Parts: sequence; structure tokens; C-alpha cells
Amino acid sequence: MNKRIKELAEQCWDRRLDGLHFDQEKFAELIVEECLDILEDEDNGELDTRSVRLAMERMKRHFGSEKNT
Repeated sequence: MNKRIKELAEQCWDRRLDGLHFDQEKFAELIVEECLDILEDEDNGELDTRSVRLAMERMKRHFGSEKNT
């Protein structure tokens, strides 16, 4: 498994009365946010990165992300 994915997964464990719990929803949200951050870094506002902006918006709609860019 990729080091960064492991780091994100570590953020998703929490203690409950019945033991440790892995929050799958939080893990998915962190991965989507990470992907959006990567795309955002590629968007320099120029016309040639328009497809990057469109991909970001499409991902946000598809996954229901509330991340503002």
C-alpha cells in the first residue's frame, strides 16, 4: 500500500466503547480531497488547464465533496 494511503488510513481509526473502529466514509472523503488537491495544484488558471478545472468540478459532483477550491 502507498505510504500516503497508509497515512490517510491512520487518520480514520477511532476508539469506541466496543473497541477500535475504522471510519470508511472518512477514509473515502480524505482520498477524494487528496485527489482534488492534486488537480488543484495543476490548475494555473490558464485556458490549457480548463480540462483540469472541469475534472475537479465533475469529481466534486460525483462524490458529493464539499471541498471549496
